[in-house]
Parts: sequence; C-alpha cells; structure tokens
Amino acid sequence: MHRILVVEDEKEITRILSKYLDREGYLYDICHDGFCALELFAKNKYSLVLLDIMMDGIDGLEVLRRIRGISSVPVLMTTARIQEADRLKGFEYGGDDYVLKPYSMKELMSRIRVFISRVYGTNESMTIGDLKIDFDQKDAYVQGNRMNLSRVEYGILETLMKKPDRVFSREQLIEAVLGYDATIDNRSIDTYVKRIRKKIEKDPKNPKYLMTKYGLGYYFAGDRDEN
Repeated sequence: MHRILVVEDEKEITRILSKYLDREGYLYDICHDGFCALELFAKNKYSLVLLDIMMDGIDGLEVLRRIRGISSVPVLMTTARIQEADRLKGFEYGGDDYVLKPYSMKELMSRIRVFISRVYGTNESMTIGDLKIDFDQKDAYVQGNRMNLSRVEYGILETLMKKPDRVFSREQLIEAVLGYDATIDNRSIDTYVKRIRKKIEKDPKNPKYLMTKYGLGYYFAGDRDEN
C-alpha cells in the first residue's frame, strides 16, 4: 500500500483532501507545519510527499531541502506562487512538479496516480487468506479463480480489503464507491454485501472475511499478505 505525507497548513484543504485520498485507497499522514513533516518523514516510509511551499516557521522549500538530503521520494509541491523564479527554486531544491492553488482535487488525484505509477509501477495486489485482489485489473480471485463481480461489488470489496479491520458505515461505502452525489438507498449496500459474501465465503451465513459490526457497518477481517 502506498502512504502519502500531506504537508498543508490550510486545514479546510486537508479536510477535503483526506476524503479524496480515502476514496482512492491511499494511506496518508497529514501535517500542518514543517516541523511535524520532518518528524513524521524521519519515522515513516512514504511513496510520495505532497508539500505546501508557503508555510510559517520552516517553509516548504526548507522541508524539501532536508528531505532531499536523505531521500529521493517524489515530492509534488503546491503553492499559490506563480513567478517563474519561485518555480525554478523549487525544482533546484529537488521538487518533482508543481500544482498551483487553487487546484482541482480530481486533477491532483490524477497527478498523484501518475507519479506513483511512474516511480513504483502499477503491479499492485493484495492477498488476504484465500482472496486476492488485483488493483490494476480491477479483478478479485478466490483460490485462484476469478470472481464475476459488478463494478459496485468490486468497489466495495476493494475499499474494505485495502483497510482491513476498519469499519465503514454504509454512507462511507457509498461515498467511496459511487461518489458524494450518489442517490442510492443506504440499505442497498446490504444487498451488495450479501452478493459479495455468496461469491467469496464458503459459508455466507457465517462469514470469515466480510464482517458486520452491528449498528456501525462492515469491515474486512483476516490475516494480510500484501504484495
């Protein structure tokens, strides 16, 4: 799984951004200043850093300079500055690309996908017990046999498998799979879950993987072996 370090001092931006990162299935940490960013970067391994350049205290360029002293991780810079000199300075410090504020969240997610694909490739899968999910091909397998899943069924399964043991409410699953403006009834998720269980569970009435947290939602259980 890819983990992203988000360094952004505007909390409203990070609030919205976190929803999009959740929807894309990324793990992430959020910092609102450079000190926090450097502390987390020293402790964790990240696939990409989304770095705000204009911050109080340690600004983004200094954070970038220190990161480049120890890592070649892709750094996608965000800034409201548009002067060529500022952009060039960021590149000189080792930044990989700029996204100018205000930016489209959809465009930003696309940029992140491109960078991660370019640097790490797209051959990513996850295996939990007898189940394997191929994120690139959008396919899922039980004991090596490909399952015939609808788009929504696959989306629910992928969302839950990417974050084992995390409970998702029906509303959260709808947002993750169909988007914020989806109009389907919350109870439709129950129907999709029943269909998925019939396809992945040996005994759908006593599931091993796709579990219910009564009154809260659904979660995926099982030992995790990630590739």
